[in-house]
Amino acid sequence: MNVLNIFLLIVWAASAVATIALILMHSGKGTGLSEMISASLYNSNAGSGVWEKNLDRLTIIAACIFAATIVIFMFTYPLGTF
Repeated sequence: MNVLNIFLLIVWAASAVATIALILMHSGKGTGLSEMISASLYNSNAGSGVWEKNLDRLTIIAACIFAATIVIFMFTYPLGTF
């Protein structure tokens, strides 16, 4: 494995963790049990505004980096290795 693949592997893992964390930071928009619990803990207006828009942008950027590293891996990862 060359230096490029090691670097891509680190970026891929970091973007995977970042994507998961950013998705979990989004506020729930449902009307189920989780919404009833979270409504009692947080203000209902807390999810709107600049913070939510920036969180959406960061999530999309992290997901695009994750997808781009996978596409680059398809072309650069050596065949026949584990």
